[in-house]
Formats: sequence, C-alpha cells, structure tokens
Amino acid sequence: MAHEHKYAPVETFVLAGSNGHNGQQWQTSINNTSHSLAANHQSRMARVALDVKQKCAAYVLALRPWSFSASLTPVALGSALAYKLEGSVDLVILLVCAVAVLVVHGAGNLVNTFYDFSKGIDHKKSDDRTLVDEILAPQDVVMFGALLYSLGCLCATLLYFLSTLRLEHLALIYFGGLSSSFLYTGGIGLKYVALGDVVILITFGPLAVMFAHAVQVGYLSVLPLVYAVPLALNTEAILHSNNTRDMDSDKQAGIVTLAILIGPTLSYMLYNLLLFVPYVLFCILATRYSISMALPLLTLPMAFPLEKQFRSRCYAKIPQKTAKLNLLMGLFYVFGIILAPPGSLPLL
Repeated sequence: MAHEHKYAPVETFVLAGSNGHNGQQWQTSINNTSHSLAANHQSRMARVALDVKQKCAAYVLALRPWSFSASLTPVALGSALAYKLEGSVDLVILLVCAVAVLVVHGAGNLVNTFYDFSKGIDHKKSDDRTLVDEILAPQDVVMFGALLYSLGCLCATLLYFLSTLRLEHLALIYFGGLSSSFLYTGGIGLKYVALGDVVILITFGPLAVMFAHAVQVGYLSVLPLVYAVPLALNTEAILHSNNTRDMDSDKQAGIVTLAILIGPTLSYMLYNLLLFVPYVLFCILATRYSISMALPLLTLPMAFPLEKQFRSRCYAKIPQKTAKLNLLMGLFYVFGIILAPPGSLPLL
C-alpha cells in the first residue's frame, strides 16, 4: 500500500503533463502551420491576380485603343444613314458590326506592331514599345492578332444570318477591309511604299461606312461614299500626323511614307487640309441643307491648337489628340444627320 501511495502522484503528474502542456504545444503548432499555409496561398493568389491584370493591361495597350474612334465613328455614321433611309436600325446588327470592325482594326494594329518591330522600325523612343520593352512577346502578339481576326470572321458569319445583304457583297466588303488592315504593314507592307495613306483613307472611310450601312439596309449604295468624305479626311489626319512624327525613324529604317516623300512643310499643309476641309463641307451642308449639320463645327476650337502644335513641329501626342477630335467630330456629325428634317439632306 505504501508503495502504491508513493508512486501514484508521480504517475498522475506524468499523465497530466503529457495531456496538458504537450497537447497545447501540438495544437499551437498546427494553428501556426495552418495560418502560414493560408497566408502563402493568399500571397500566391494575389501574385497570380496581379500577373493576369498586368497581362490584360499589356494586351489592351498593344491594341492602341486611342485609335478606335477611326473604326467606331464610321460604323455609327453608316448606321445613322440607314436610320434616315429606313426609319429604324437593328441594334443587334449594329452591335455585331461594331465588334467586327473593331476587332479587325485591333488586329491590324497588332500586325503593325509586329512588322514594325521585325523590321527594326520601333525603338525605345517610339510611341509603340509593346515589343521593344518586352511588354509582350512576339508570339503573344501574333496569337492575339489571329484570335481577333477569327473573332471578326465569326461576327461576319453572324451578320450573314442577321442581315439580308447578299453573301458576295458582305464578303467583298468585309474581307476587303480585313485584307487592307493586314497588308498595311503585313505581306507586301503598303505602308512602307508610301501607299499606307491611301489604304487608311479608303478602309476607315468609305469602306467602313458602306459596310455598316449595307448590313442594315441589305444592299450596296453610293450614299455612304458621299457622306464618308468628311470623316475619312479627318481620320487620315490621324495617320498622317503619326507618320510625320515618325519621319526620322522611318528614314533610318529605309522605308518610305507619304510624309517622307513630301517633307515637313508640305506635310504641314496636307495636315491642315485634312483637318479643316471637313469643316468647310459641314458649313456648306449647314447653310444649304440643314442647320443641324453645323453641330460638328463645335469641335473647331479643338483643331486650332493641333494646327499650331503641328506647325511648331512638336509632334508629341498629336495622333492621340487628333483621334480625340475625330471621335467628337464624328459623333456630332452622326447627331447632325439624325436630327436633320426628313428630305433635307442630299440623297436622304
């Protein structure tokens, strides 16, 4: 009995120590490990989310979204002309048409980025440094461009089922625009032989306006060609200011643009014509046909600082500023057509 009383407290102490103190340490260790794993998981998720965000931002930057006014305003203009003729617009067709033109424009910008980089035209001081600064890899640009062209073809297929326009007419206009967007710098590279201005003048003027108008009304017409002239001239001003800014680097790369051929002085005169002739046309339309066509004149104060900046040969951000002017002028042009009384405008 004495022997049992002697060792019982010791035995109790060992059991209590084993179940109490060591158990607490073990539980604390598990909690710390769980918190550490959770923190590491959250850190990895945050890094992945940041990488995805940066990648998406890089893709958007590569598209040069500031230039999208050149593709969206012709779609709006063609749809407005269709509205004046038909009295209504199919919003689904308008949306699909806008996406088709937009993605082809974006793909064309990516083609331009890829070939300008491949030919050594882009450098550290270039406006487009997507590949120069390794923001994206060349294969990323190629794959993204192919994806956008595929999406554009899908939209064209949808338009075939949504619109009453004949297949051959739809294919002619759409693939004409798609080919132009690629051949501007891809393939034979029309930009490099001083034909880029002609391509842009036609593609983002009469062709895009005609496409938007035709898918709405179901037939081809010369009407969009006439009304596209003011917008086409202003859109060409975006490209011409861009090429004038890049004259020195383009010369070093051994390519020829219209700005290089005619030199800085004539480039300045041409820019003024492209910038101000549309306003002369709007004045004629406003005084002879409908006062609503004076709406685009509200953007005239924005044009004079651009002329002054171009004259001083300070070309920084001029293409972007011209694109902003193009967007606002195009929207006011569209509103002017919509607000014009029935029968007051030529051919409408």
